[in-house]
Amino acid sequence: MDHFKGKQFQVDVMIVAVGYYLRYHLSYREVQEILYDRGINVCHTTIYRWVQEYGKVLYQIWKKKNRQSFYSWKMDETYIKIKGTWHYLHRAINADGLTLDIWLRKKRDTQAAYAFLKRLKKQFGEPKVLVTDKAPSIGSVVKNLQKTDSILKTEHRTVKYLNNLIEQDHRPIKRRSKFYQSIRTASTTIMGMETI
Repeated sequence: MDHFKGKQFQVDVMIVAVGYYLRYHLSYREVQEILYDRGINVCHTTIYRWVQEYGKVLYQIWKKKNRQSFYSWKMDETYIKIKGTWHYLHRAINADGLTLDIWLRKKRDTQAAYAFLKRLKKQFGEPKVLVTDKAPSIGSVVKNLQKTDSILKTEHRTVKYLNNLIEQDHRPIKRRSKFYQSIRTASTTIMGMETI
C-alpha cells in the first residue's frame, strides 16, 4: 500500500481506472468519461500517469507470485509499431494460455531469443515441452542450449497448429499498437495488460 501513499484520489478509484484501461480496449479519455459518469472528475493525463506507475507495480507483484513451473511453454514473438518503428515483443504462455513472461526488444535476433529463454528458465525451471514457430532465431537458440546441456530434456516442437493459442493471444496487444509513443510507455502498458 506504500505505492498509494500521499495520492489525491482514493486507492480504489486509481485501481479501477488502471484496470479499465488495461483490461478493455479504451482510451484514456474514455476511462475519464466512465469515471466522470460516476461522479469522479479526473484528467486523462492523470490516468495515463497511473497506468505508467501502477502497470509496472502490478507486473512486479505478479512476477514474485508467479513462480510455478509448467509442463509446456508456448513461445513466440510479435511485432508492434512504436512511434513509426517496428519493435518485437517476445512472449511465453503456458498450456492454459496464462502469460509466463514478456520482453520488448528493438531487434528480432538470436541474442534476444537467447536472453528471453534464459530468463524464462531462471524463473520457472526447465519445461518438458517447448512449442515455437519455425523462426530460425528461436530454433538455433534451442539447439545451442540443448548442446550445452542447459535444457537437455526439453522437447522442442515446431508444429504450426500447436502454436495457435499464443498467436491468438497477441491480438489485444496489437490492437493498441497505434497508441504507443515510446518504448518505455509501451513496455509498461504491456506489462500491465499481461498482468490483468
